[in-house]
Amino acid sequence: MDELIRQPDIPVLLISNIDHGESLEEVCESVSQTVNLADALQDAGHPVTSILVEADNLPDLLRPFCSDDFIVFNWCEEIPGIPRSEALAAQALERGGFTYTGADSAALVLSQDKRRVKRRLQKAGIPTPAWQVFTSASTVDWARFPAIVKPAFEHCSFGITREAVVQSTAELMLRVRFVLKDLQQPVIIEDFIDGREFHVGIIGNGVLSVLPPGEIDYSAFDDIHDRLCTYESNFDKTSLAYQQTIPKIPAVLTSDQLSILEKIVIAAYRATDCRDYARMDIRLRDGTFYILDVNHNADISPDTSLILGAEWMGLSYGKFGSLLINLAAHRHPVYGTFFTGIKR
Repeated sequence: MDELIRQPDIPVLLISNIDHGESLEEVCESVSQTVNLADALQDAGHPVTSILVEADNLPDLLRPFCSDDFIVFNWCEEIPGIPRSEALAAQALERGGFTYTGADSAALVLSQDKRRVKRRLQKAGIPTPAWQVFTSASTVDWARFPAIVKPAFEHCSFGITREAVVQSTAELMLRVRFVLKDLQQPVIIEDFIDGREFHVGIIGNGVLSVLPPGEIDYSAFDDIHDRLCTYESNFDKTSLAYQQTIPKIPAVLTSDQLSILEKIVIAAYRATDCRDYARMDIRLRDGTFYILDVNHNADISPDTSLILGAEWMGLSYGKFGSLLINLAAHRHPVYGTFFTGIKR
């Protein structure tokens, strides 16, 4: 992968967001991670200008910059104050004529709706857990346990707690009502695959590189309700759930299993219009790898499975970021001419 990094001096606009409705600790953590990424990109040779989105004013922040002069590193997870608005940031970049890293706005709209993603996977013949969607508790018809109850429009395990895993109709209905009432969105009920879990990063366009799978080891937990990635296990560093579920890379798999896994994640990447990079969440049961989730523009904080997998392959944090910039540069009207005639 390192051979794809051809222009280390491309100027970068790094856009990120903070939400002042979050705690001071969360805001400081977001700012710290952005500074860390900017420093890594600069160490890799890229001049970096950072744009911090704090309100619904991204077009105004972009106005002083010429789209021909930069690649935008899109690390804007949402427009502050507008829930589930990751696609709006990409749309603002597209209207401004900017070339940016990661999925385009249409793919991000798709990514936000787990129902549409599941249908794409099923249409492509890619294994995904059995599921149904409901908009009313009165229409729920489900008798397969254990099951997991998810909100249809969330990412990063938002709305997923240990109570999301249910083992009876009574537990199921309690959780369904919680999602419908408290989270105000349709509910997805899914077969809970109580097996090994893997997070697999993919990089590229056309020719794809699959990073070493990371395994989330749940052996510290006897209770089925704890054997899943919850919001707490993703973000609360003080919790036992976080501390006991650090990805182990590379996962121990046979060569046949790795071959099957790679084919499935590449198929899912293409079926759901991923671009530049993504991460697949997968579980293995009875010899079948099931795609649980497709993460367009996956989290690339230094401790995530995607970055740990890239490092295992020899890519430093800065070189990984530079690789994404160069992948985006192929689409740029100026920097893209550099790649004309170069075999990729």
